[in-house]
Amino acid sequence: MKKVYFDSAATTKLRNEVIYCMTEALKVEYGNPSSTHSYGRSAKSLLENCRKDIAKHLNVAAGEIIFTSGGTEADNLILNSCVRDLGVERIISSKIEHHAVLHTIEELEAKYGIEVSYVNLEDCGHVDYEDLENLLKDTSKKTLVSLMHVNNEVGNILDIKRTALLCKEYDALFHSDTVQSVGHFELDFEEIPIDFAAVAAHKFHGPKGAGFAFIRKNTGLKSLIYGGAQERGLRAGTEAVYAIAGMAEALKISYQNLAEEKAYITDLKNYFKAELSSKIEGVSFNGSCDDNERSTYTLLNVCLPVTPEKGMMLLFQMDLKGIACSQGSACQSGSTGGSHVLNAILSEEDRKKPSLRLSFSSFNNKEEIDYVVEVLSEFVNS
Repeated sequence: MKKVYFDSAATTKLRNEVIYCMTEALKVEYGNPSSTHSYGRSAKSLLENCRKDIAKHLNVAAGEIIFTSGGTEADNLILNSCVRDLGVERIISSKIEHHAVLHTIEELEAKYGIEVSYVNLEDCGHVDYEDLENLLKDTSKKTLVSLMHVNNEVGNILDIKRTALLCKEYDALFHSDTVQSVGHFELDFEEIPIDFAAVAAHKFHGPKGAGFAFIRKNTGLKSLIYGGAQERGLRAGTEAVYAIAGMAEALKISYQNLAEEKAYITDLKNYFKAELSSKIEGVSFNGSCDDNERSTYTLLNVCLPVTPEKGMMLLFQMDLKGIACSQGSACQSGSTGGSHVLNAILSEEDRKKPSLRLSFSSFNNKEEIDYVVEVLSEFVNS
């Protein structure tokens, strides 16, 4: 059976260079980086060099990079500490954030009684910046804005610099889940006055279980995990040196190859759109994923013109044909409520139709696209 992987927004394939880097770290740098002997000092040196390398890609200080287990932990650390330690009384977010943000905000609302405001969204799911500014004009409560840079389901891109400048103008803190954008877009946090960001290595061909929080210096955040002084006292626990080494290597390669790989993947996306549109009458694209200026080049979210009953079999049929993709986000694949993102932005009619998220990388090719389009066309027209 042909096997095709179009689910890179869920997780990416490890690069061979990353596997080699991690294997070498496992074999050689097995000391505890908190130990003072030579083995520990060597592991610590590798850890801090990785931190410096990662910081350079975002144009920040090395001390502003705090290693975590991934994006979810980084989001939790930032949001919880902002409320608990920085006195944030109101959070402005959107209904289409990742659940790592939305569920954390709900818990903070229940536990601390903070005020939560959700910014209005335009028809395709983009932030209404006029509404955001109107919300920010109320400066009676210390406010944190939490809006993701690239949406993980429909690919919409936030104007992150415009948002950061708005927050700065009204003295609000700004956090962004940048899990889908770091490694795929150039980000300069010296130029963009963001306060906090969350990143996961496995979205840019690094290992799962590794990520980091960007925490602007002197913000006053405190740890959620206790038991050690690791990570500047902000994240207790022995660091996974081999995974962090793999993450730093993956990020380095991603930015070295960014222009070339972006052009290649954009061409794949354009080909995918054209083939789907020509072979399946009535197909549509959710959010702004068919607009390369307003959406990431790494995914398409496709709405298929079939009945809800038939749509229930779609993912099953795709899997039978060896095709890996997502219906909504992989982080909620066990949910029966459907995608909260699509529920927020689609018409009632389109919500009844099945939608697929097809996400890709430089490991994909047009032959694979032809196969997927053929399978989808047969499914829709059968």
